[in-house]
Amino acid sequence: MISKAVDDLREGKPVLVYDFDDREAETDIVYAAEKVDHDDIARLRNDAGGLICTAIHPEAAERLGLPFIADVLEDNPLVEEAGDLGYDSRSSFSLWVNHKSNYTGITDKDRAKTARKLSEAVGSSVSESASVSEESPSIEEEFRTPGHMAVLRADEDLLEGRQGQTEMSVKLVDEAGLTPAAVICEMLDDETGEALSKEDAKRYADENGLTFVEGRQLVEVADAES
Repeated sequence: MISKAVDDLREGKPVLVYDFDDREAETDIVYAAEKVDHDDIARLRNDAGGLICTAIHPEAAERLGLPFIADVLEDNPLVEEAGDLGYDSRSSFSLWVNHKSNYTGITDKDRAKTARKLSEAVGSSVSESASVSEESPSIEEEFRTPGHMAVLRADEDLLEGRQGQTEMSVKLVDEAGLTPAAVICEMLDDETGEALSKEDAKRYADENGLTFVEGRQLVEVADAES
């Protein structure tokens, strides 16, 4: 199933990723950021309905200077603390950005462009020619914050450090040999007001010819590679 998901991402198709019954119990629609267009953002708005984010590899986040927002706001009394979240020890939110060519930044075209440009920046930062000692790509020349695309920073040890949708989506696009940046959005249920159930998410996948994978399958791949 993972190999099918990887093939789909290479073709620009979305993949559905469910985390775990004892975590968020949520399914995200996942696209490779480098291939996302405005129709894909529209699908995330209409068929998923959660928060549209771009998850990036931790090495790229470090080189691009994209911190965890909780670290930036550590002196603010509103910032999350250990134990605040019921599903994990911390969130993976970094900054919210717009590409500087955006007008408002919220339209489907604007958000697709921000995601693709983030993917380009990530790709440049983790290319074989780059090294930690080299000057980081100048992200401030292309992006501004605040914006309308939430950037998620994966754990430095990926799935060994945290098994969230951020790490799973980055792992999946990395397995596909694509730039390790993914556009993700949670699937919500209009009728219950909750996250879409795993069964309904599977049904959506079947009806739309999409691949459905679970976190345990990605963890198995990561364990086999370690």
